[in-house]
Amino acid sequence: MRIGFGFDVHQLSEDREFWLGGIKIPAAKGILGHSDADVLLHAICDAVFGALALGDIGKHFPDTDQSFKGIDSKILLTKTIELIHQKGYRIGNIDSSVVLQQPKIMPYADDMRGCIASLCHIGIDDISIKATTNEKMGFIGREEGIVAYAVVLLLK
Repeated sequence: MRIGFGFDVHQLSEDREFWLGGIKIPAAKGILGHSDADVLLHAICDAVFGALALGDIGKHFPDTDQSFKGIDSKILLTKTIELIHQKGYRIGNIDSSVVLQQPKIMPYADDMRGCIASLCHIGIDDISIKATTNEKMGFIGREEGIVAYAVVLLLK
């Protein structure tokens, strides 16, 4: 078994769509980034890379590479999962937390879990998505940004 921890943070912007957990969620502000900026999928990728001591998402999918400009983060997670399968591992489970003030994402949690389960070739019951606000404090509380954390268990 290997355990990895992932983290991602992005700014929010009125000029972008809000993609989280592989699905588009209606929101007044979207997430700003080089790709579609899906912080949850990015945190999961980081956790997987960390579990295998393979660096981070920036090493594998650098924002200096124009081929990743605007890319769907589901593609990044798919490539990450292919890499761990090549190394003889599979995901056992994923636990994640998203910190944001708005929008409320829990009505979409099952859709996100289904999308992630499909991409990772695991059951929906192997994925936990939790959400919390930042109690109106800091950049998250001012609705300027979003943070995601993920822990992944890999099995040989």
